[in-house]
Amino acid sequence: MGKILAICTSPKRGTVKTEVPSAVLTPEWGIVSDAHGGNWHRQVSLLSAEKIEAFRKKIWVDYGAFGENLVIEGFDFRSLPVTSRFAIGDVVLEMTQIGKECHNDCVIKQQTGECIMPREGVFARVLRGGEIRVGDEVTLLPPLEDPPLRAAVITLSDKGSRGEREDKSGPLIVEMLTAAGYVVEETMLLPDEAKALKAQLIRLADGRQVNLILTTGGTGFSPRDITPEATYAVADRNAPGIAEAMRYHSLSITPRGMLSRAASILRGKTLIVNLPGSPKAVKENLEYILPSLEHSVRIAAGLDGERAQVNCCPAPACWGVDINYEGFFYKSKE
Repeated sequence: MGKILAICTSPKRGTVKTEVPSAVLTPEWGIVSDAHGGNWHRQVSLLSAEKIEAFRKKIWVDYGAFGENLVIEGFDFRSLPVTSRFAIGDVVLEMTQIGKECHNDCVIKQQTGECIMPREGVFARVLRGGEIRVGDEVTLLPPLEDPPLRAAVITLSDKGSRGEREDKSGPLIVEMLTAAGYVVEETMLLPDEAKALKAQLIRLADGRQVNLILTTGGTGFSPRDITPEATYAVADRNAPGIAEAMRYHSLSITPRGMLSRAASILRGKTLIVNLPGSPKAVKENLEYILPSLEHSVRIAAGLDGERAQVNCCPAPACWGVDINYEGFFYKSKE
């Protein structure tokens, strides 16, 4: 059980927020009138009061100095898994990301000398709206009984990133994953640049904690094809069998299947797999590995055995929350 110590908003991004006594939250925006709202996964930012108090031993800062919306005592948010849900009265928030990139020209960092939000802050989206006030209790809800696996899709294409070629492979992957029951949290189109790809793979695996990342493109012999190298660079463990299976299957269709340099690796609990660039090859390869991916993803995420227990409120009222989550309707176990 936690408590809201401060609610902070600002009319402009990248600036220090100021305290307000209450706020209205909506699923469509987040905190009404706050600049960070919108139809995205980072509608509301949360920071543990204990982390701010530790920082205040070095230099005093007001609540809102790090750009946080809600200052809440009683939780170490960074230790909780993404998809953790919190109830504040009628409002329900779902944690969507841990930490963020801090820009060198950040006004907050300039004014405080250090910004703890990138390493200690978390972000959430609003699943159920309503009004919150300073002093409201915050309850960690029980985990959903059988949530869908979460995925992200990255297309690598210099021409596509410049708008010179339509990305057909990325949308095809999304369509196939969705049909298989995955929730695709993010899609993006990047140039064939190793630095950008590595940064996004790390953010999606560590910050967003998606179960599966599929890339498409950049696996051939061209000098600009750097997807496997960037993928290996962020790996904790190799998982070569998946990429080998795709090459084996491709060779049954065309001898050129031997030219694929696709990688498949694990970063933490996230499985990352490189798919080819062409829609035809994407369909052939993904159809072949998709039936086995769910099992491998669940093993990597630790979902094949007993689920981890999270300290939640014992109140029965917390066990019947109906939530519409991006087109999926869940009910916590009773």
